[in-house]
Amino acid sequence: MNMIYSKRLAPEHPLPTAYKDSWNALQGVQARSEPWINDYADFNRFFLVGDSAGANISHHLAFRTKQWDHTVKIKGSEVSDQARKQMVDGWWQFVCPSDKGSDDPWINPFVDGSPNLEGLECERVIITVAERDILREKGKMYYEKLVNSNWRGNAEIMETKGKDHVFHIFEPDCDEAKEMVRRLALFINQVEA
Repeated sequence: MNMIYSKRLAPEHPLPTAYKDSWNALQGVQARSEPWINDYADFNRFFLVGDSAGANISHHLAFRTKQWDHTVKIKGSEVSDQARKQMVDGWWQFVCPSDKGSDDPWINPFVDGSPNLEGLECERVIITVAERDILREKGKMYYEKLVNSNWRGNAEIMETKGKDHVFHIFEPDCDEAKEMVRRLALFINQVEA
């Protein structure tokens, strides 16, 4: 399992380490490097999932999958307030030392140097945002740009009212967290037409 689970964390291992480790893990699944993968994985219904920074990693992995032979088929996968933008830049500086802050192509899919959204290699995407989250507008913008691009997939967005960033981690038993999990399960379990 060493190939699938990496322990290289920020800040000792800044970005792009997390992208590289995630790519290596995904290739391990693709190569079926562990016996349990063949027993439990459905290689025709594979989802890239991430929360917050993990969603950003999933976004980048969905572009890189064009580089392989597709034995695994991927099914789914900022604000203008300067004070809040500086706070987000500070978060990213912790994991991605860059003079560009949150305008680095690794973490911002809309700046020069970022891949074109039409190259996203998955069939469906769900974006979840929380009403009080500092990154809510970034999530909404991602959704809008994705559905208005030449990407060939289907996207949907879910906004949770009255909640903040990663609320479901801090309040996993609240009604809103349960509803989000229910909605994600419905998305993943959609039957193909």
